[in-house]
Amino acid sequence: MRSIIALLALAIVGNVTAQDTSTHAILIEGEDWKEAVTGQTFTDGLCATEDGSLLFTDVRVGKGIYKLGLDGKVTLMIDEQPGISGLALGPDGRIYACQNKASRVVVFEKDGTVKELMKDVKPNDLIVTKKGFVYFTETGTKRIHGIAPDGKTFVADEGHVLRPNGITLSADQTTLAVSEHGGKNVWSWQIQPDGKLVGGAPNMTMQVSPNNAKGEALGDGSTTDAAGRYYVTSELGIQVFDATGRHSGTVALPFQGAKIVSVEFAGPNHEWLFVCAGDRIFKRKTQTQGAWQKPVQQ
Repeated sequence: MRSIIALLALAIVGNVTAQDTSTHAILIEGEDWKEAVTGQTFTDGLCATEDGSLLFTDVRVGKGIYKLGLDGKVTLMIDEQPGISGLALGPDGRIYACQNKASRVVVFEKDGTVKELMKDVKPNDLIVTKKGFVYFTETGTKRIHGIAPDGKTFVADEGHVLRPNGITLSADQTTLAVSEHGGKNVWSWQIQPDGKLVGGAPNMTMQVSPNNAKGEALGDGSTTDAAGRYYVTSELGIQVFDATGRHSGTVALPFQGAKIVSVEFAGPNHEWLFVCAGDRIFKRKTQTQGAWQKPVQQ
């Protein structure tokens, strides 16, 4: 019976095997958070490129999409596109974005033009699969939307996730995971060949601060590493779960009282963990790598 339950858990959270149940295999002794970007107002939307550069936005006053290069310099990559809360790189190299203020999801073509994929929505964060399916969270309506490669839109899930926020894929891209901002769970679904989601359940439970009277973990941005671990920003720090959904530990906040909203692996070899904390972005080197673009089969 135990073996059957274990197999079911793996099928729900992702077809990978747990590597460890602590953060000891992730963090490096003596390595701490370092400032990577300063002088912004509200950083968000972390997204890595193939070479390890980091894309990000400034939701409040930013002009568009910024790029932190491997040389440590910040440049404005895409101008006159304010109010972006989520970014994702597609398998074709195009940049997908949630423009919450403009009530739409868009994709930036390589020639610089902007294509509207869906309008009259309030998107929060998004992810794109290797097959070209786009999924995004709409926090206020408790919806997870899907956009097929042919442009057709559909509601992938509705009413289950308490204020859906951060969104990521399992390392093998068979599973979609979404964090609750208004609860304490991370939900996951199996992705079908046609892009539909099945088997949704709250398979990961975040720890909640004893100071949070509502019992909310304030789950926000999330990402995944090549070993199948899930990383979710929360009030307490970056909460880490193994591939089966077990809580492995929490990476401390970059400073006391920091409000973190987005997390991503970038930098050389995608070994650096980056996190948005208000007007700054912090980084720290790790012993793992982000699950970048190509599905990791384990």
